[in-house]
Amino acid sequence: MKDLSIQQQIERKKRSKTLEKAVPIVLFSITIVSVLTTIGILYTLISETFHFLREVSIVEFLTSKTWNAFSSTPTFGIFPLVLGTLKIVVIATLFAVPTGVFSAIYLSEYAPKSVRKVLKPTLEVLAGIPTVVYGAFAITVVTPMLQSIFSSMGHFNAISPGLVVGIMILPMITSLTDDAITSVPDAVREGSYGLGATQLETVFKVVLPAALSGILASIVLATSRAIGETMIVSIAAGSTPNSSFNLFESLQTMTGFIVQVTSGDAAFGSQVYYSLYAVGITLFIFTLIMNVLAMWIAKRFREEY
Repeated sequence: MKDLSIQQQIERKKRSKTLEKAVPIVLFSITIVSVLTTIGILYTLISETFHFLREVSIVEFLTSKTWNAFSSTPTFGIFPLVLGTLKIVVIATLFAVPTGVFSAIYLSEYAPKSVRKVLKPTLEVLAGIPTVVYGAFAITVVTPMLQSIFSSMGHFNAISPGLVVGIMILPMITSLTDDAITSVPDAVREGSYGLGATQLETVFKVVLPAALSGILASIVLATSRAIGETMIVSIAAGSTPNSSFNLFESLQTMTGFIVQVTSGDAAFGSQVYYSLYAVGITLFIFTLIMNVLAMWIAKRFREEY
């Protein structure tokens, strides 16, 4: 019986060693799938963009102020799509950043625990709402409200989807900013109070500077999310690329054009089809820059405690 017990122990150790050797291999395989997926996406974007640039001058693509992909004599100047995207992003950021940051300050520094337990989960519910619902809300509720104030506003415009995109990214800014503020040690606050500072002075002159890296990173990440938003702008912003700065007019964003092409409006292998990838890689570069900026900010302004 003792021999059997020893044999069982030996077999158990062998199985344990085999499992320990297998786990890193499995984890590496999972990791490499993510890496290969990213490489595959980049390869597809770059290779198909080269097809597009064989027929369309890169100078025209980057400098022309006219985008008319479906015309009999198409023009492919990316500026109107970039401008449309920036209109939405700027409006969304102007609404969401102050609202999100001040909401986080209230939740972390002023709200009683009972209020915080209700408000924070309620606010984070917004993050779970499908973007198509946000789009429907923008076109059926927000736009008519704005038209009652601005009679010259068109049914498709920049302000309505911009505000709703701001509502969509609000939970991200609030949650990440709240995490950044609450991560500041209480000793920092107590030291400020000990020097005679009021709560308001402590919050704005001590706590917020200490949490600055997290706050700025949350803003940049939320802005990146707004750049890539698709359904809200496709439903409420329209599909008219224009170089006008008028916020009351219909516009088209980069993601809106991608949706238009992939919905079947362009034949496979056509100029318009390949322009999809040129716009896609432009959008990829925008979001990549924002993500790199967020990481740089987090490292540059990080406070060690």
